[in-house]
Amino acid sequence: MKHVFLTGAPGVGKTTLVKKVCESVLSTGVSVNGFYTEEVRERGRRVGFDVVTLTGDRGRLSRVSSESAAGRREYRVGQYAVDLQSFESLVLPLFKERQEGSRRLFVIDEIGKMELFSQKFIRAVRETLDASRCSVLGTIPVPKGKPLALVEEVRSRQDVKIFMVTKENRDGLFDEIVSALQECLK
Repeated sequence: MKHVFLTGAPGVGKTTLVKKVCESVLSTGVSVNGFYTEEVRERGRRVGFDVVTLTGDRGRLSRVSSESAAGRREYRVGQYAVDLQSFESLVLPLFKERQEGSRRLFVIDEIGKMELFSQKFIRAVRETLDASRCSVLGTIPVPKGKPLALVEEVRSRQDVKIFMVTKENRDGLFDEIVSALQECLK
């Protein structure tokens, strides 16, 4: 086992768990890099998602949009327009950094419909999963509707351990996930 992925329903606490696990792994001196996604709310209503690096840089992933962007292709997931340029400009350089140095943990939260509009992201994820000195802590959606090719690839890899996160078990999974990552990072 080399990589750990969390899956579960939206809003169950996968990202919160990823952040807590990252803090724990960082405290052991392991190099950690990557990103997570975060809801953007205005007046209590979700209006989109941002990508946030582990160093705190933030970029737009998507926003609620009812109109089409004139003159350029708009990528959409439901009511959200995906800002592919913003996503790629913030996230893709992180994958290059993961190639340097000693054993490291790379965080990918998440591999979902919005992120998968980027062919460059898909290539970078595959290269990272195959990299010799890099383990991944990531999140993937629960299968629903049409399968997402890269998500299914992750699920079928022999070197991936997947944890199903629910509201009932999320607090108890922390120690198991940290232990699994410690094994990956040996």
